[in-house]
Amino acid sequence: MDASDWRAAAHKFGQSHLFQFWSQHSEAQRAHLKAQVQSIDFSQLAALVAGADESVDWSELADRAQPPDAIRLNEVSPQFSREEAMASGEQAIREGKIGMILVAGGQGTRLGFDQPKGMFRIGPVSNRSLFSMHADSLLASSKRYGVSIPMFVMTSPATDAATRECFKKHKNLGFNEDDLSVFCQGTMPAIDALTGQILLESLSSIALSPDGHGGIVSALDSSGILSLAQDRGIENFFYAQVDNPLVRACDPVLIGYHLLSRSQMTTQVVSKRFAKERVGNVVSIDGRTHIIEYSDLPDSAANQLDISGALRLWAGNIAIHVIDRDFATQAATFDHGLPFHRASKLVPYVDSEGRFVKPTVPNAIKFERFVFDLLPRAERAIVVEGDPAEVFAPVKNADGASSDTPTSARNALVQQHRRWLEQAGVRVSDQAKVEINPCWALDASEVQKKIHKPSDILVDTYFA
Repeated sequence: MDASDWRAAAHKFGQSHLFQFWSQHSEAQRAHLKAQVQSIDFSQLAALVAGADESVDWSELADRAQPPDAIRLNEVSPQFSREEAMASGEQAIREGKIGMILVAGGQGTRLGFDQPKGMFRIGPVSNRSLFSMHADSLLASSKRYGVSIPMFVMTSPATDAATRECFKKHKNLGFNEDDLSVFCQGTMPAIDALTGQILLESLSSIALSPDGHGGIVSALDSSGILSLAQDRGIENFFYAQVDNPLVRACDPVLIGYHLLSRSQMTTQVVSKRFAKERVGNVVSIDGRTHIIEYSDLPDSAANQLDISGALRLWAGNIAIHVIDRDFATQAATFDHGLPFHRASKLVPYVDSEGRFVKPTVPNAIKFERFVFDLLPRAERAIVVEGDPAEVFAPVKNADGASSDTPTSARNALVQQHRRWLEQAGVRVSDQAKVEINPCWALDASEVQKKIHKPSDILVDTYFA
């Protein structure tokens, strides 16, 4: 393909400015810019800029929203008992039908950490990284059920190289080569909000950003992960984000509820602590499961109470899902894929004079896809409530913020492991920090099997 061919689409859609500094580029810079331009679907981008993503009337949607049909923690007689779900999930794991997707595209910017967030050290005593926490949890499940469970790690262009190097340096964190796959999500150009033109981050490079966690659908397909999973006999993916160290990898109870309900996509939720908590609101609209982001939910809907005095829209999304592989494969072929959402962002750029500009107010539009937009596409989707003390302690903000900090996550881990030890008869000093590696004990029942003579813990202890 000659230069005029691959430039044609850019010219056609009014993006000729991408080549205005072409004469100044080296051969390597030209090759880089050419590859970026060739990766852009200019027709799709033009439609998005023109508003084809369509603004949503969130007030109208919220008026129609109902609490989701959910398996609640306090249900006396759910359709399936927890014991039945556990048995079903464990059987599927033993039979090699489950794989884990770990979403790890984020950098630790809000943490003041300039590396992939998965490399952030969070272990209260061990100082293990988030990557290590999830790897140990999955390896422990593999050991318990006598099967190799693969981990599929989705990175972004910003984290891909460092993530691969991290796993290589640490011997894949214990995984065999065949059980670890790292794949990268796609990107979308950042668009100048006033002109609709693609922004340049340098004279020879387009300002690109990850296409959101919803980009996982196309990334699973284009990377060959869906084909690999099919070849291995994997029928369902357990999906989690790297910033939540309380995730139990391939939780058999959640998987079991998913299987028994014949769900195409299952999402775990927690009961919101207050009306405008910064989590997505899982709701039912016209018989389909949806998520309305906290920022889009009108106060009138958020503050509604049910007859018991509890929040009517109570279910908070924590980004833990079980996704049927066949459904994910179908999703990759949906017309136009998942919808894009636009966000107004601050994006530094190079102007027409070649000067670097660092804006102080939002100047750009970024387009992202969200994985939870799969939920309303599913013919059958279920919601399962989890205990936040056992399943949700995200690491999003630096210490000093009001919530979701490294300190709050470490405290949640210590309190969970303290409970497990106390259930086994161990007396733990109020001042002691305790941490249990899942390879030593995956849950409270395994702790009880390990503790033969309960004693006191007076100093910080790591069980590994």
